[in-house]
Amino acid sequence: MTDNIAQQVQSLKRGTVEVFTEAELAQKLTDAAKKGRQLRIKLGLDPTSPDIHLGHTVVLRKMRQFQDLGHKAVLIIGDYTARIGDPTGQNSTRPILSPDQIEQNAKTYFEQAGKILDTSEEKLEIRHNGEWLAKLTLIELIQIAAKKTVAQMLQRDTFKKRLAADIDVYTHEFLYPLMQGYDSVMVKSDVELGGTDQTFNNLVGRDIQKAYDQPPQIVITMPILVGLDGTEKMSKSKANYIGVTDEPNNMFGKVMSISDDLMENYFTLLTDEPSERIAELIDPARTHPKEAKVLLGKTIVAQFYDRAASDAAAAHFDQVFAQKQLPDEIPEIEIAAEPVTAAKLLLACKLVSTGGEAKRMIKQGGASIDGQKLTDPNAQISPKNEMIVRVGKRKFAKLITTST
Repeated sequence: MTDNIAQQVQSLKRGTVEVFTEAELAQKLTDAAKKGRQLRIKLGLDPTSPDIHLGHTVVLRKMRQFQDLGHKAVLIIGDYTARIGDPTGQNSTRPILSPDQIEQNAKTYFEQAGKILDTSEEKLEIRHNGEWLAKLTLIELIQIAAKKTVAQMLQRDTFKKRLAADIDVYTHEFLYPLMQGYDSVMVKSDVELGGTDQTFNNLVGRDIQKAYDQPPQIVITMPILVGLDGTEKMSKSKANYIGVTDEPNNMFGKVMSISDDLMENYFTLLTDEPSERIAELIDPARTHPKEAKVLLGKTIVAQFYDRAASDAAAAHFDQVFAQKQLPDEIPEIEIAAEPVTAAKLLLACKLVSTGGEAKRMIKQGGASIDGQKLTDPNAQISPKNEMIVRVGKRKFAKLITTST
């Protein structure tokens, strides 16, 4: 059994940044195997936005790995902590969401997380931290707050940076890591997963558990996935993300747009390819970069759809971009044959979701009409029948004009 546990630890360490601590993880795995019990693997998600992108799946994939080893994922929907707002990585106070926004986002989160996790009852437990946090009395909250000192809380990088920049830190923001730690107490967490931006919060959970006479959870941190721009954290607000609900052609095309130096990171964090195989794939002397990237794109698409969809997406990409042809099927958009600004035309074609995004794409040179690049969002365009409007490398629309 010792050899098997050692193999499990090595496998679970793949792609991680830190494990607090590896020896404790091995001991918990050993004890669980001897007693025939499941470890409880905690991951908290605050539903502050409705969509999950590949950056979120890095941690979800690690949780699935624990599930495949026989353990139970405990997914905590932070319906209550979302009302406080996690200050992680923020240079200002997060806005507090309404209960309706939180509920709708939580529903979407679960549906999308289910694309990664084993959702069977024996492998997944869904909890909302409002179950216990909403019932706390003032004296109970004070007792939780008494478990950490102000000096300890100010060790958080986010708070340090804001104070150094003379940006306010509000008292309620100290409550967030305490509430997250109390979540660990309430679900009796054995292991908590999170990105490196959650290290402080998760380690607070260890301290809070000790204060409540529980064995401290193991904390495993995962790296932050770099976005399509190659520099910033993958984020919807930065428009550098791949959504788990992106349609196959778009998902594949976005993967093909990443720089070659990101491939090792993406292969390691988003696929199950062995490290030896990854080393081969990212070595230009052994594998052509395009061949490796095609495999990466097909592997990712297949995870969220199927092999047939991934093959079709690869063929579509080759037809449209490698062979410089238009796709066989382009969505047709009916539009009045009246002058309209370039930005409003992109919005009418449903190639962008907001007017702001339309203006940004045009200014960045990412939009064209019949192959001619647009430069001015306010330029007047006279729609013509079968005019081809394009945004980015993968979004097309064919205009069908109508008289008013």
